[in-house]
Amino acid sequence: MFSVLIAVAAGAAQPNCKDPQTEIDMNICASRAFKGADVRMTRQYNLIAARMKKMDAGEAGYFGALLESQRAWLKYREAQCRFEGYTTHGGTAESLNVDACRIDLTDKRTKDLKSLLEAFGN
Repeated sequence: MFSVLIAVAAGAAQPNCKDPQTEIDMNICASRAFKGADVRMTRQYNLIAARMKKMDAGEAGYFGALLESQRAWLKYREAQCRFEGYTTHGGTAESLNVDACRIDLTDKRTKDLKSLLEAFGN
């Protein structure tokens, strides 16, 4: 019995995210996709943050403005996605909808940060 539980748990931990078949798998895959999107955004943020810190050597304020913007954006993302989750509030798809929103907004922010870095000449 114990080995069956371990096998079930191991199977649940490794869903096929190219074609998830169950709601549990969909939620696991969405959570993983969000984590990946967040990692990509953080990398892009770190690149522009380094550039802004260099620019602050000549005139202070670039990095501070970026940091304030990022903090506000993170609060916005969480509030907006929590709100969007209410379309299925209390249902089993609520967390899936929240993660889908987080992925979408995070991917957009990553693109915005990349565009800003290019605009600042890097």
